[in-house]
Amino acid sequence: MYDLNKSEIMELFHFDTATRVISDAYVASSIGHVQTGDVVHLRFPESNGDCHIKSGHIRHTDTYVVKIASGFYDNPSNGLPSSNGIMLAFSATTGELVAILRDEGWLTDMRTGIGGAIATKALASRNAERVLIIGSGIQARFQANCLAALMPEKSFNFFIWGRNKNAAATLVEELRGHNLNVDLALDLNQQISLSDIIITTTPATSALFGDNLVRPGTHVTAIGADTHGKQELPTSLLESASLLVCDMVSQSLNHGEFQAINDTNLSKKVLELGNILSNSCVGRTSDNDITIVDLTGIAAQDIAITKGIIDAAALGKKN
Repeated sequence: MYDLNKSEIMELFHFDTATRVISDAYVASSIGHVQTGDVVHLRFPESNGDCHIKSGHIRHTDTYVVKIASGFYDNPSNGLPSSNGIMLAFSATTGELVAILRDEGWLTDMRTGIGGAIATKALASRNAERVLIIGSGIQARFQANCLAALMPEKSFNFFIWGRNKNAAATLVEELRGHNLNVDLALDLNQQISLSDIIITTTPATSALFGDNLVRPGTHVTAIGADTHGKQELPTSLLESASLLVCDMVSQSLNHGEFQAINDTNLSKKVLELGNILSNSCVGRTSDNDITIVDLTGIAAQDIAITKGIIDAAALGKKN
């Protein structure tokens, strides 16, 4: 059995491998090859926190995974990370515990960052260069770094906007240290109207911006809404978008960004990202399309990234 801490996990992690297996996991989920348990949500309103427990198994893989991940959003003001968690992998043959990954939420943050990058790459206009990231926390950092790593051929111009201007400015300087072209966004509405790609990474419970600001051709990747009551985008934007995509329809319509959709006919048009990646469904068809992806985070991602770490640990043990 493997019992790995965060530092050991980070040493074993390989971005290209993780991107490949997570892409495959999205496809497996969309074609019905993933068994997923109901998501458990725990809320701690007095501490501005929540906890999610996800579990699942991908057909023909060796292990099933149970993941516990939390977000306590006031932690940064006390010098603590907002994310925490652990991954547990069990044999799908015997039920024995195979691995304890004490990642402190890092694997969840990374697989979310990679998922956002995969979705953005798949659906953004080929000419997209200007990227607005709304939020200044951990996931804003991961979204910028993962998108840049997945598409190194692009010269993205990143803009960071956050309610906490000091935190946003700190993130700008950090990302510049990673050799990214990044500036602080001061006027959110202006930046919304100028951006080719918008990535939202907040725990907001109401729309972050108003109606009719997103211009034709823009792609939006919404990360934050992962439980009942959370919302980052105006409902009018969902209703007017050319294409709505999510990681898992049942989650998105129930407790993701698309829970705000009241039109049954519109909800029936929501596609899953795995079907776009497998080319079984068409994604963007025009440079003028407004495309939106809602990512609630699915167990298949956790299974895939966990398996990648276990395989790397096993290979290292053999060598």
